[in-house]
Amino acid sequence: MHFERNLLESRMSDAERASRVAAPVFGTVFTEHMATVRFTERKGWHSARIDPFGPIPMSPAASVLHYGQEIFEGLKVYRVPDGGMQLFRPEANARRFRASARRLAMPEVPEEIFLTALGELAGADRKWLPSAPGTSLYLRPFLIASEEFIGVRPAMEYLFGVIACPVGAAFAGGAAALTVLISDDYTRAAPGGTGTAKCGGNYAASMPAQTRAAAAGCDQVVFLDAAQHRYVEELGGMNIFFVFDDGTLVTPPLTGTILPGVTRDSVMTLAAADSHRVVERPYSVEEWRADAASGRLREVFACGTAAVITAIGTVRSAQGEFRVADGMAGPVTERLHSTLTDIQYGLLADAFSWTRRLP
Repeated sequence: MHFERNLLESRMSDAERASRVAAPVFGTVFTEHMATVRFTERKGWHSARIDPFGPIPMSPAASVLHYGQEIFEGLKVYRVPDGGMQLFRPEANARRFRASARRLAMPEVPEEIFLTALGELAGADRKWLPSAPGTSLYLRPFLIASEEFIGVRPAMEYLFGVIACPVGAAFAGGAAALTVLISDDYTRAAPGGTGTAKCGGNYAASMPAQTRAAAAGCDQVVFLDAAQHRYVEELGGMNIFFVFDDGTLVTPPLTGTILPGVTRDSVMTLAAADSHRVVERPYSVEEWRADAASGRLREVFACGTAAVITAIGTVRSAQGEFRVADGMAGPVTERLHSTLTDIQYGLLADAFSWTRRLP
């Protein structure tokens, strides 16, 4: 699909842009352009454009505002040693985006349109890609129901868009190890729900628990299963792994209530390649506490696009507080983080064909 370019005639000065990119707070500074594509049942996908970043005209009766047909993705553009740009597993994000669309009865964005939109926006705003270590350009594809209609049925008109923002670390100060709060009453997703879809409603539902966690001095909340409130599922926006003394990694299984993270899948592949046994099985809070006390559990970490891989050191709940080992990032966590980020930034050979060079 061809994208019509309507670029700003007067771009931001290099000096002002550099000041905004110097120490970006995640999700607060946006680049100068955005990509959009329209969909109607009669015309299909059409009107692909790169326009200046700005408000989207929308009717107060737009279906997304009333019935929540909305999905999104998150991935990054990385600066490689020769000064070029590359994406990490964007095809996986495209597949998950289509799966999320199916779950919410929305039209699936073809992979070619999804990937072209990413490349077009990154190319238009390449000067916004930071060069400092650990920084990147975060891309946020989204799909919303734009039809002017109030009624409980799938909309017939949609807007697909991509915006971008330069980012550093997802947690203030880099967060050497997170402190988390186990939620024993709020549930993120239930069997048959939208847990496997990356839709805004899942995150809105997690906010009361996350607010409670922040008030308790915690960085993140841990959600349990909806049926028994015993088994660990995921954090507010990340998947979770447990590392044992025999080198085994355990992570909750994808049974329909957990988002299938791209970083999660990458971690499992890298761990297996590093001779670790990776097991997907239910893991209870009782086991977590007992294994931490016995010393069998050596490390716990969370993973996701924004934070990459981040250690979990301290766990709080209504039953009290406990630590995992010394409460710091362990060697397996650090090695996986280093290997993954080195591939993403082009510092290590990509043996898995995960990266996609951008022009």
